Amino acid sequence: MVRVACRFWAALLMISLVSPAFAQLPGIQTDEAASTEAAAPSDPYGRETPRGAVSGLLAALAERDYARASHYFEASDRGEQLARELQAVLDAGGALQPFGALSNEPTGILEDGLEPNSERVGELGNAEETPIRLTRTTNDEGVAVWRVSRETTRVVRSLQPDVTPVAESGPQIAGASLSDWLKLLGIAVLVFFGFHLVNASILAIMARVIPHRKQSSVYRFAQAAMPPLSLLLSTIAFQLWARSFPVSIVARQLLLRYVGIFAWVALAWFLARLIDAISKLAISRMEGLERRQAVSVITLMRRAGKVLLLFVAAVAILDTFGIDVTTGVAALGIGGIALALGAQKTVENLVGSVTLIADRPVQVGDFCRVGDVVGTVEDIGIRSTRIRTLERTLVTIPNGDFSSRQIENFAKRDRFLFNPVIGVEYGIGSARLLQAVETVESVLHSHSRITEPGARARFTTFGDSALNIEVFAYMEAADYDESLVIRQDLMLTIFAKLEELGVDIAFPTRTLHLVTENRAAKSEGREAPPLPIRDSRDGGGEQS
Repeated sequence: MVRVACRFWAALLMISLVSPAFAQLPGIQTDEAASTEAAAPSDPYGRETPRGAVSGLLAALAERDYARASHYFEASDRGEQLARELQAVLDAGGALQPFGALSNEPTGILEDGLEPNSERVGELGNAEETPIRLTRTTNDEGVAVWRVSRETTRVVRSLQPDVTPVAESGPQIAGASLSDWLKLLGIAVLVFFGFHLVNASILAIMARVIPHRKQSSVYRFAQAAMPPLSLLLSTIAFQLWARSFPVSIVARQLLLRYVGIFAWVALAWFLARLIDAISKLAISRMEGLERRQAVSVITLMRRAGKVLLLFVAAVAILDTFGIDVTTGVAALGIGGIALALGAQKTVENLVGSVTLIADRPVQVGDFCRVGDVVGTVEDIGIRSTRIRTLERTLVTIPNGDFSSRQIENFAKRDRFLFNPVIGVEYGIGSARLLQAVETVESVLHSHSRITEPGARARFTTFGDSALNIEVFAYMEAADYDESLVIRQDLMLTIFAKLEELGVDIAFPTRTLHLVTENRAAKSEGREAPPLPIRDSRDGGGEQS
């Protein structure tokens, strides 16, 4: 765990340090960069939004460029001194709102109960927790910009004699001293390991209290949920603790901004495991109730939930980096038509999956025929359905094609047809033929797995080699394998009854009559040679 924690916070520090360079990468445009670029003709300091004003002020304080920082104060005549004093107050314990909580709209947050041109962006570190407010005014060029209000600067000047600025000793990293970074990272490691110990203690107690914990759903759920929940709670605790810790405001805000990434990752991780746990529980219950179609619905909802969760987490993380997500979402609407044209099959398969779930022609576990594919349905997914064939191969059919094909579901049969044709020998006579028909029909009526009424046996045709008796009945069977057992029992019983009656089952024969050669021998007064009067094929006749 020590190695994991070190890697965790080392990665966090690396993200914090490279974030300014990240904004300069080709194709990547952060909120500050986008705001500065868009505002260049009107306001070179990016003060059109509260987020842009606070970000620009912190960037100037990090570079100790107090001349530029003075432009972020409404009382700009003594702006440089105010910038130094505000930085000292903030370093001593003042706090600013997290980056994501700052409004990126030119009008600010209108539902905060303040005046329309006033925005609260933090608190000063005094006992009364005096708010830090921005005021929207018009600059000399006639552009509406956000700047630190005069009321806030008056309170800052009154607090300055009681505030001891944080010493700027040692090497500087990203606008803050190395000692400040180490203090913040120390707090982070302390909080992380504290919650890790609580997590391990809870699991150890549950392992002792819950019998057969490996089979316990509660213990398995806690074991899966505690790691991401521990990371989420430690991140929240670190944000609450470090928000007003007396270190450089530049280091605090930069670290708090990017530690939110881990909070979103932990939240997405926790919710993904929660979705898995709930879906597994629901699937096990549906399988116990033999509601196999519900399993497909739960599986589809689980996958859709994870996709939605991933999208929300990605949007939140991009917003933390300052990437303008709203512009990208709007671009999706513009490019939606082109995307739809290129993804017709994907949309068709998605609609097909919804049709399969709503119409329920097959369920997971059903034995069916779809076109020329015969097998058992193993999975109904968002894009395709998988069928295990009789040869144990796995056939994947896109749901768009699957829903449009002719589907024959063998698992939906409530009974199985018993329709053999029994051929008996010629020459048994009509009376014995009738007895044979009645015998076969009595076997049907006496069998417990033949449904009544409708079971019957009838003499139907004079066949080429036999007198055909057709049997028509339905067997009650749970599945195809059981129907084969019942069919075998019926066939053996019928065969035994016909044997007792002395009626043989016919087999194919052929009789040949050679008449022309006999007549020629008699006309000449000589003895006719013996002729075959019956030629048996397949071993069933005599020769004389």
